[in-house]
This record gives sequence, C-alpha cells and structure tokens, in this order.
Amino acid sequence: MNLNTKIKSLIFAGCSIITIGALVGFAGSRQNEKLCKKVTIKIDNEYNNYFIGDKEVRNLLTREGERKLEGLPNDQIDLKNLEKRIEAHSFVKEADVYRGLDGNIQVQVKQNRPIARILRPDQDVYIDTEGHTLPLSDSYTARVIPVTKSALIKSLDKGFFQDSTGQAYLSLLMFIEKDEFWKAQLAQMHIDGRGMISFLPQVGEHTIEFGKPENLEVKFNKLMIFYKKILPQMGWEKYKRVNVAFEDQIICE
Repeated sequence: MNLNTKIKSLIFAGCSIITIGALVGFAGSRQNEKLCKKVTIKIDNEYNNYFIGDKEVRNLLTREGERKLEGLPNDQIDLKNLEKRIEAHSFVKEADVYRGLDGNIQVQVKQNRPIARILRPDQDVYIDTEGHTLPLSDSYTARVIPVTKSALIKSLDKGFFQDSTGQAYLSLLMFIEKDEFWKAQLAQMHIDGRGMISFLPQVGEHTIEFGKPENLEVKFNKLMIFYKKILPQMGWEKYKRVNVAFEDQIICE
C-alpha cells in the first residue's frame, strides 16, 4: 500500500468516525426530546411473593403522585435516581428502569425472597436468602417456616446468619424452602440453648429432634424413612418424638 492510499484510508476512517458520532449525537438529541407517554411496570413474582405491587412502585416513581413521569421529556427523567428510589423499598432486591425507543419508561422489579419468619416478643421479622431481615408486610404474608429460639441464643436478626455458625442455620432454612415436601410438612423450627434444632410437624403429634444443622441430606433422608416406612406400619399416633441427630440411627419413642 503506497503513501497516498494510506492517507486516503485514514481520511475515510476519520470521516466515518465523525459521521457516526454525529448520527449518534443526533439520535441522542432526538431521544431526549421525546416525551414519556406511558410507564410500564413488570414485577417478578417467581416465588409467588406479592409484597409490592404496581401501585407501590408507581408511588415510589412519582413521590406519591407529586411528580408524574407521563408528559415529561426524557432529559428531565433521571433513570438512576428512579432505580435507587425503588430499591430503597425493603422488599425490592433489584430494579431496572430504562426508556424504550418510543421514549416511554420501562420498569422491571425483582423482589426479595423471604425463607423464614423469626418469631420475637416485640415484633416478628422475615429472613431472606442472604440472612438479612425484612419487615412484615400489611399487604401479604409469606408461607415460610416460623422460627423460635431459646433466650440463651443471641438475637437471630442482628447479624446472626452472617457468621460461620449462623450460615449453617441459614443453609438449613434454604434446604427446607427449596423442598416442597419439607416446606409443607414442617410447621415450626426451634433452636434451643445448645443450638440444637427441633421441629413441629403439620401432620402428627410427634416432635422431630434434628440436632445441629449439619449432614442435612443424611438427616432428612432418615426422616423420610420414618414417614414412608415406619409411620404407615406403626400408626401416626404411635410416637411422641423421633430423633435423627445421631449417625446411622433413627430413635422413635
């Protein structure tokens, strides 16, 4: 390639970049001039949670109706600020606010997922998948396992589920939440002063002594043997307690 050809190529490339930049700037300018005529809200209800609805999201977007988005030009709508406003809601895990090619605003909301309800003397709270607390809601009640504790155990809502000990209990709650059978059968979980776990079932008069939150699959497999093989033969009223805490044992009394 001779010198003149190289120069022509560079000039052509430079002109192309300038042209593209101008087109992008023009398109951006036209986009900013467009008015928002409609706000579309989509809320992810993957886990059948309904803690926040369209009305609550719209109130967050408009500051309780004080500043409606419809009729505003795009350059007067701060998308990041709107996202932060929505994400400030306790039950919002993530929000995505963007404008379409037509200038209208699209809002997508992902909710937090409670996996347990901590019963406290003052006020109950939920625990989410990361071990953070969520307040109760006036509009919806999650169908999750209630958890009580001994007074000897530190509070379950002040970082308890964040350390290595608490993470084991969180893993247990996650295990229950993901399993349809145990989620339906286990009515309540209790942590005693030694950190030992017991359950009250939905069906049956027995107490389930589970022990520490370890070897989860092994213990639940033993408990399933109790429900599938022992109770059908002996009867649901036969036993008052079943213990699966010890290795290779199922103790029924």
